[in-house]
Amino acid sequence: MLARMDTQGRTTIQQTIGAAAEARIAAGLQASGWVVLGRNVRVGRSELDIVALDPRQPASLVVVEVRARSRRDYGLAEETLDHRKRASLRRGIGELLALGALPDGTPLPRLPLRFDLVAVDRDPAGREAVRHHRGVAL
Repeated sequence: MLARMDTQGRTTIQQTIGAAAEARIAAGLQASGWVVLGRNVRVGRSELDIVALDPRQPASLVVVEVRARSRRDYGLAEETLDHRKRASLRRGIGELLALGALPDGTPLPRLPLRFDLVAVDRDPAGREAVRHHRGVAL
């Protein structure tokens, strides 16, 4: 995974929190039987956090966006999926489908596509809360 850097070449605390959340979510999906095809998939100028296969019927190709917050002072993690991020995701998903494969050449299966949002944040007591929203409209 490529680390994101600030203007001085350092990874920010928020980026570290986000990367750790993405890793935990990917591991959890795999433990649930999902097949993770790619993480931090760069397509054009867009990045897709997780591209995976959900084997439940009907099986689906799923693009998963992970949004993480270390505190709830300024709202929930879901609220960070703004119009700019949605537009970037639409572009990235469109380019990925047009390619028909991941950037490494792995072909995409011909399955229905779904977009999921996984929100990770901490409640006031410091406990991590994870909410998986399936089939979110972009």
